[in-house]
Amino acid sequence: MTKSPPLDLPGPALAVENIHKDFAGVHALRGITLDFPRGTVTALMGENGAGKSTLIRIINGDHRPGDGRVLVAGTPRELHSPADARRHGIRVIAQEPEIVPHVSVAENVYIGALPRKTGRMLDRGTLYRRMRADLERLGFAHAIAPEALGSQLSPAQRQLVEILRALTTEATVLAFDEPTSSLSEHEVEALFDLIRRLRDQGLAIIYVSHRMQEIFRLADRIAVLRDGELAGLRDASRADEGEVVRLMVGRDLSALFARRRSARDRVVLDVRDLTTEHVSNVNLEVHEGEVVALAGLVGAGRSELAGALVGDLPIRSGEVRVEGRPLRLRIPRDAVRAGIGYAPEERKAQALFMTGSVRHNISVAVLDRLRRFRFVSSRRERSLAQEFVDRLEVRTPSIDHEVRKLSGGNQQKVVLARWLARRPKILILDEPTRGIDIGAKAEIYRLIDELAGAGVAILVISSELPEVLGLADRIVVMQNGGITGELDRADADEESILALAMAYDLAEPTQGNPS
Repeated sequence: MTKSPPLDLPGPALAVENIHKDFAGVHALRGITLDFPRGTVTALMGENGAGKSTLIRIINGDHRPGDGRVLVAGTPRELHSPADARRHGIRVIAQEPEIVPHVSVAENVYIGALPRKTGRMLDRGTLYRRMRADLERLGFAHAIAPEALGSQLSPAQRQLVEILRALTTEATVLAFDEPTSSLSEHEVEALFDLIRRLRDQGLAIIYVSHRMQEIFRLADRIAVLRDGELAGLRDASRADEGEVVRLMVGRDLSALFARRRSARDRVVLDVRDLTTEHVSNVNLEVHEGEVVALAGLVGAGRSELAGALVGDLPIRSGEVRVEGRPLRLRIPRDAVRAGIGYAPEERKAQALFMTGSVRHNISVAVLDRLRRFRFVSSRRERSLAQEFVDRLEVRTPSIDHEVRKLSGGNQQKVVLARWLARRPKILILDEPTRGIDIGAKAEIYRLIDELAGAGVAILVISSELPEVLGLADRIVVMQNGGITGELDRADADEESILALAMAYDLAEPTQGNPS
């Protein structure tokens, strides 16, 4: 466990002064001066491309600044590598940590400081006892088993291993980069409790996140970057969401939702008494040009309903109609042929070919239209990909750039571009803005409004109530695999949605684990 650093050293635990950084003539950071005091959680916010990642990499020794300096406990330090940063008490908790797959969790955590028996053999008994004691003290006793292999870990457990590694060193500065992106609600609470305890011990905490609610729950200060500059530094207790958004994007929060009413009478998607393993007797309509939001708590069955509608999950009974015609859904291709597009929640795992190009990821759904004789026309494919990159303003060096190298918001635009190329009648979006910044969210909202205006029937699944209220014409609320109620936009507020989401008068829970 980390020892509490002394609190009487001069100056903050870490500071950067007049930091500049260019990449091939592009200004990533422009004269950033910022300190990170001991016993304080400083949230680092900004759109993708604002400079957050570059600043963290300079602090971690991955990049060297073009100008300016880094001070540790008031003393200028040259950080040539992450090992240099660690020697000076700086640890960055990576969003996707490196785990040794064939050894235990405990060995991954204490690598480099493993207890040995006589003869240099590993003392597993002592190792596992130490690990269990540290897990108990840190509040993660039930989250992970010391004996589990690295290859068996979930994303949340992999991240926990990285946190535990940092806490076995003499860290004075801990930087968390989007740490809750793969954690459950219970694990988030445990992590927040741990961060507060570390702060109270005197560590300087840097917390990078797009999630506004987390920032205001956890941070003492909020530092906002925009276009490589420090746009503002605010006391979290005195700031509000609107002020932070204005600092990030230069406009008001209200401007994010520019929904025009475009719903028409014609029903495009008609779901009647749909029952699967996870949902029961669901009835739902989405009209041409209408945005319907599915709201509910974790476990409500929203994603499972979407999976059934796109042929991913088997339907036990009921009927799905598209433009009045019954649809037999056996495989996802049936939904695609019927004009249904689907952007799943886990875009990296379920929607994108991460090592493929932007061009390939967009064109893959319409290769039948791009073929000339039996071969795909490269000219047509490139023309189509470029058309949608321009239309959706995908920020990429070229259409041949690997999609894994794009920001989350731009990856999501590529997913949407794929389905727009198929000219869908119905578009199902599961958590379309999860993990992307405010600016990219605004662009996704604009696109949803544009598609609805063109007559596409849109079904949005979202856990962010402001998003639900800002986007939807109607809100359908689910709980325990069933629909508990429906609200028109004009009649809905957060309280009424939550009241329906927390209803307990439904039938017994269905089997499985709906979410």
